Amino acid sequence: MEVNSESDNIQLRLHWIGNTHRILVLTIEPKLISIIKRIEDARWDTATGNWHLPFEKSAIFILLEKTQGIWKFDMEFLKMQLRLKRMGLHSLSIFRLCQNVSILNLSEFEKFLNELQLRGYSVNTVRNYRIEFAFLLGLLKMMPVGELKEDQIRAYLLWLVEQKKYGEARVHMAVNAIKFYFEKVIHQPRVVYFIPRPVKPLQLPRVHAKENIGKMLGKIDNLKYRTILTTSYACGLRVSEIVKLKISDIDSKRMTVFIERAKGKKDRVVMLSPVLLKLLREYFLEYKPVKYLFESKAGEQYSIRSIQEIFQQAKKQAGIDMKGGIHTLRHSYATHLLESGTDIRFIQELLGHNNIKTTVRYTHVSIKKMGNIRSPLDDLEFPES
Repeated sequence: MEVNSESDNIQLRLHWIGNTHRILVLTIEPKLISIIKRIEDARWDTATGNWHLPFEKSAIFILLEKTQGIWKFDMEFLKMQLRLKRMGLHSLSIFRLCQNVSILNLSEFEKFLNELQLRGYSVNTVRNYRIEFAFLLGLLKMMPVGELKEDQIRAYLLWLVEQKKYGEARVHMAVNAIKFYFEKVIHQPRVVYFIPRPVKPLQLPRVHAKENIGKMLGKIDNLKYRTILTTSYACGLRVSEIVKLKISDIDSKRMTVFIERAKGKKDRVVMLSPVLLKLLREYFLEYKPVKYLFESKAGEQYSIRSIQEIFQQAKKQAGIDMKGGIHTLRHSYATHLLESGTDIRFIQELLGHNNIKTTVRYTHVSIKKMGNIRSPLDDLEFPES
């Protein structure tokens, strides 16, 4: 991002060096360079051939104070960057998208982020909306986003489909982010954007045979790893729910597990298997977690990535080649319940699905009814040779 002005003005650009933001000084002037050298943590960047400063108030204000009356630059621009950094501009992907955004649009971006926070949207929704809206602002550059007309938005969405090859889910997210800004942030009338969408493939859930799950869990020597995967299957949990489980969520008297603020910010209760309870007690005695059921060495939530890696390793050790991550244990849980005669409405509650249609998917992969159907091949009579 540059502050473009008269020749006497300092030109600055936000720059990402290593894993941190820096202020890149584009103006080359001996007096200015001598001032910069006296600022703590000022560095020379050989890649760009410029000096850069820490992205902090102190460095900015020192530069302001020392250069007052000699050079000028837009203080409002720097204030905006500081505010946005605190609100998430430290994300490398967002930073890159916003490099050429005007101050006016950055102000709208700040309003957009504030409204997302006030409405209590989930972390994933905030991240996705932020990326999609920042991408739009990056393309607009100096054009005010609030002045976009409906036909321009439709043209943009069509461009995402035809040129950027956005899939249906990504297009849907872009539409939602744009609608959120116009309808919730600047309170314009509701608009429905009819755009051509790619055909969404019908993807059936991948399900492990019970024998394979038994083989997978039995191959894990590490008690903690085995308990994590067993809990996932026994309770039909998402990986995000596993890491949030607390010790207090396990009720051995009522034989239930409480799932707090799961997807859609909904609580639910699932049954606690006696086999799982026995394993949990064994695990608890050895690892002695304090708050979360599964904790890292630092006592924090266990990482989602680590659990995904544990699952892939267990699958490999058991010689299971079927594609899919740990979510296949949740699919298997639901399908095996269905095959054992559990009512689909009850399965919907256990999984925390809003719509029964989501749960009905498991009827397509259940082998219960399929096992009663004979292939026509079985009835053929082959002539003796």
